This record gives sequence, structure tokens and C-alpha cells, in this order.
Amino acid sequence: MRPLPAIAFLVLLPAASAQVQTLDPLTVSATRSPEPVSTLPFTVEVVPGPDLSDGSSLTVDDALRSSADFSLFRRNDSMTANPTTQGVSLRGLGPSGASRSLVLLDGVPLNDPFGGWVPWSAVPVDSLAAAEIIPGGGASAWGSAALSGVIQLFSAAPAAGTGAVVVQAGDFGTRSAGLAQAVAAGPGTLELRANAFSTDGVVLVAPEGRGPVDIDAASHHDVESARWQGPVGGGVTATVTLRRFEEWRDNGTPYQQNQVLLLLGSVVLSGPAGQDGTWSLTAYTQSQESSQTFSSVNLARTAETPASDQFGVPATAFGIAGSSTWTDATGGRTTVGLDLRDVAGETREDYLYSGGAYDDQRFAGGRQAIGGLFAEHTQAFGPDVHAVAGLRLDRWEDSDGHLRNTSIATGNLLLATVYPTSAGDDVSPSLGLSWQATRELKFHVDGQRAFRQPTLNELYRPFRVGSTTTLANAALATEHADTAEIGASWKRGPLEATLEGFAARLENPVENVTLAQGPGTFPLFGFLPAGSVGQERLNIGRVETRGVQLGATWAASDAWSLNLSGIGETATVASAAVEPGLVGKALPEVPRWTGALSLSWHPKGRFSGTLRARAMASQFDDDQNQLPLASFTEIDLSLRFRLSSHAELFGSVDNLGDTRIETAHSAAGVYNLAPPRLAGAGARLSW
Repeated sequence: MRPLPAIAFLVLLPAASAQVQTLDPLTVSATRSPEPVSTLPFTVEVVPGPDLSDGSSLTVDDALRSSADFSLFRRNDSMTANPTTQGVSLRGLGPSGASRSLVLLDGVPLNDPFGGWVPWSAVPVDSLAAAEIIPGGGASAWGSAALSGVIQLFSAAPAAGTGAVVVQAGDFGTRSAGLAQAVAAGPGTLELRANAFSTDGVVLVAPEGRGPVDIDAASHHDVESARWQGPVGGGVTATVTLRRFEEWRDNGTPYQQNQVLLLLGSVVLSGPAGQDGTWSLTAYTQSQESSQTFSSVNLARTAETPASDQFGVPATAFGIAGSSTWTDATGGRTTVGLDLRDVAGETREDYLYSGGAYDDQRFAGGRQAIGGLFAEHTQAFGPDVHAVAGLRLDRWEDSDGHLRNTSIATGNLLLATVYPTSAGDDVSPSLGLSWQATRELKFHVDGQRAFRQPTLNELYRPFRVGSTTTLANAALATEHADTAEIGASWKRGPLEATLEGFAARLENPVENVTLAQGPGTFPLFGFLPAGSVGQERLNIGRVETRGVQLGATWAASDAWSLNLSGIGETATVASAAVEPGLVGKALPEVPRWTGALSLSWHPKGRFSGTLRARAMASQFDDDQNQLPLASFTEIDLSLRFRLSSHAELFGSVDNLGDTRIETAHSAAGVYNLAPPRLAGAGARLSW
């Protein structure tokens, strides 16, 4: 459906039922201050906590996939996806392992400091009060990495004396347990939480292509956290959080494994400023150590040869952010603030395996600092028209970039490259307008310019996965995106419908560009056997995305509700000086359409249930559009039985129809798949 006729369709929608008065939800992720969703010119999706922790999803990213906006780089969720492929994209704006969307947990960036991907498993689903998704907005407020939008997760704040225990078990040896307890501690409340998850996993390679070398992708992880919240005097409230996350994974073959240990601490202070103002200050630090092994598998998949042992990737991040909001005499609200994020990391790996041992060792990494000043202003022009304007100025610097290769046998230095320090400035403006045309009909339009500085991983770390070798590129330029949206929403009684037309122009996107295909010997890559591919990270020029998004919510009664969202879009390479043959080709990992449906049944009795469906069109797994991934439709079902006000049983079946979901397609013709049907059940006891 074209945008203008569809908007006209919304205007002419007939009444569905009598008007029902509902509270206007607030969002803090779009402008960094609480604003009514109805007055904002951005698309804002609010996912309440019960929808995240109803037992139908084992991971946060799986729960968020009920929105058609949301997608990971690969089609499988974090239960089986390699951590480096867990980058998130909104509205298909350049899916990548390095996220082009900023993910926050209580205002603190959750994106990996070295690579940009998101450790979704570090956040238990039952610890959250809500999530907000803002596609195409938030760049003026948050800066780098908010290229395609912002996702923020909010931790629940339980009352002192309350707690819960949750246990769950399912197919493929999947099991989890969680314990939470909140206690009074001084003037505030301390919440202690521990969660453990383990699965024997499934074989990732499709049956027709797998061989003796393919094993189940098992994993386990643990999360412990302590969070204190309370007043500290003078009207100031403090929240102090400590979080520890440890994960181990098998990645589908005996040699390929990864581990990560993450420590995160944050302090948030907030209080009043004068008669009509508030202020907040956030400081956080993150320390991370990870390791991962990679291999090359022969065409018959009977044996694997080690390709690299990334035995250590130390990374640290430090950040501080402050903002103040006040309301003027006209009712306009202004928020100003500043923030700084400093990250450092290095990959340490052995490579060039021959004769039963590695020949060489590589250390590569650097440091990146980004700081910005921002201002956001919301203004009402009468009761029906609201405007939001934002401006952000950022300064970034990449320093200490280095690559050192040494011989393991002799210790001799083979290569020592020190990359020059680079720095730059970026301006991120945004402007939007909303108009409540009638009591039922609202229009909005908005636009923004955003930027993303390539991650340390993209700049400095070469790697190999399976038969594909990818080179780093310290000369990568900053990505910029211009996005625009026009939309309408219509609401009457239990029915609400929204329609948006959106467009984006992504300049200098970083992509893995194919430069060589084996067999043969090539510059930069050396010898590549048959089925192998040589790629390099390059800025390809320009990508253009345009599409239409439709959403509908129908609360038929207190017991029944229906949510529907769908996106139809095209994302193509518009220019590519480094590889002109890419022009006109579809962007990898972006389907032409995506649809999501959720049907919930919550009667006043003991039983309740949710049926979810997600469908995606076919897409390509490579920049040359030679490796397609088939379309699919997946259906999930979850049921809950309330034993009492403090105890319940729940069960779920993911991929109810045992649908084949292709997640990767190699040049050797091998497909990887998402998990098949997965059934599980559990119990929750609260007090």
C-alpha cells in the first residue's frame, strides 16, 4: 500500500466502537526526559514488562521480535547465535554484527565496547519493567550508534520484602533458574538477583549439509546483580547497580567455542532543579574479557582445521552523562546535557595454523573517545500541535591504533603498524511535528541526521569464520544517515491503527565486501581454497532504504487483545566506488517484508495464553546477492495457569510448526538453521 492512499484510508476509517479513555504512556528514550507518547512526532513502541516475562521468550531479543521493527543481524536469537552476530538493526537500516542501533539498560549503553554487538543474555527477561523501541529517532539525544534508532530496557524496581523464584526446563536439555529478593537497606531498597541458563543446544548446519564435524551448539551463562535505589538527601535519589555476566558457548564444531566475562557498574543520581526543573547524572564503567576460536571445515564436513585462537580480548568502557530539564512559562520543555564515552580494547590471537600448531600471533586494537553536547526542546503550539527540535554536537577521536604480528616460534617481530590518530566532529540535528487533527486522528512528520563511528573491531581486527576471511580497515570513514518519516495514527475505542512511510539514506556504510573467491592466490589474502571467500571491511558509498510500516492494536475485551505490525521495504546499494558491481543490489540481511502478530488471551480466570507469529520474506546472505535465504513463517504458543496470587505454572512451544528457518548460506552451499521446535515448561513463585 502506498503511503498517501494508506494515510487517507486511516482518515476514512469508520468508528469501531465507543471511545474508551486510557492513560497516555510516557517515554524517556526519545528525548532523555519524560514525554507523553501522544505528543511526540516519532514512532514509539512501548513493550510492558508482563509481555517480556510471560514465559514465551527465553531471551530479551526474542521477546522484542514481536515488533516488525526489530531484527538481529542473523535470523536466530541469542540462544544459538554467535555473540559477534547479535547486533541489532531497526527498519533494516544496514544490519550488521556491529549494531546500527543503540541499546541501553537504564540509560547505560549495553552495546559491546569492542565490537558493538549486544550481550542480550546479560539481561534476564524477568528483571525488566518495560522496553521502549524508537526506530528512526533519538540521534540528537544519544549520538553515535543511534543511527537507526534507540532501544532502552528498564529494570523493575520491586518493593522491599518481595521476591520471586523461577525455574524452567525444555527440549534439548534447556534449563534455567532465577532468584530475586528485595530487602530494605538503609533509606532505600536493595535487590539481589541471580540467574542461570544452560542448554545442550542443537546442530546449526542443515541436515542435507551437515557432517561428522557438526555438533550441538551448547551454551550456559550466569548473571548476578545487585541494585540499590533510595533517597540520599536534598531530594536526590540514587541508583547503584553492579552486574556480573559470564557465558560459555559451543559454536557448532568441536574446536569453535567462545567465552566472555563482563563486569558492569553504574551510579545514577537525580533530583529537582528549581521549581520546574530536574537533573540527572549517570556514571558507569565496564570491564570485559572474552575469547573465541575459529576453524575452517572441509567441503565434506568430516574434519576441521584451526584457523585462529582469539585467546584474549580485553576491553574497557567508561562513561559519564548529565542532563537537566526545565519547563518555561509557555509550557515548553528544554533538556540540555553532555556525555562522554571512552572505550579501549585489543584482540590477542594466534593464527596461521600448520603442522599441528599456530605459526604467528597478532595483537590489534586501539582506543576510542566520543563526547557530545545536546539540547532538546518540545513546544506546544496550541492544544493540538507539538514540535520537537534537537541539536547535538559530537567530537570523536580514534587513537592508539596498532597491529603487531610476531612469530610464535622465534618471537621475531613480523609486522608493526601504528595507525595515526584520527579525529572529527559531527552535528546531529532533528526536527519533528505532530498534529492531533481530531480526537481520533493524529499526523506526524520528523527527520534527523545521525552518525556512527566504526567500532574498534571494524577498524583493527581481521578475522576468519568458516571459509570466509575478512580483513580490518583502519581507514574506515564515519557513517552518516539521513532519515525521515511521515505517519498517521487513528484510535477509537479498543482499536488503534498506525501507518508510517519512512526513508533513509546511509552514507559510507561499512560492509564486508567480497574481493576474492577461491580457489586461487590473491593479494591481501594469499591462497584461498575452493569455496573460500576473501572480504575486506570497506565504506561502499551509499545505501538507500524506503518503506511502509503498518501497525494495529485491538483490545477486543478485557480478556482478548491483538497486536499486528508489518514492514514492507527495499534497501539497495545506490553507489559503491570500491565495487561498482554492487550498485542496484539488495542490502544483505534485509527482507522485502516482515510481519509480526500477537494474540493474547488474559481472562479473569486461572488460564491465559499468547499466540505469536512472525514471517519474513526471502533475503540475501551476501553482498553479491548470490546466496539467498528462504522466506519463513514461525508460530510460537505460550500458556499460563495461575495456582494462586503468588504461584503460577507456564509452558511454551517455540516454532510450533517446526519451520525451517535459514540463518546463513555459505559460498560452499551450506545452510545454517535456527532451532527447530522447542517446548518447555516452568513455574514461578513470588512473595
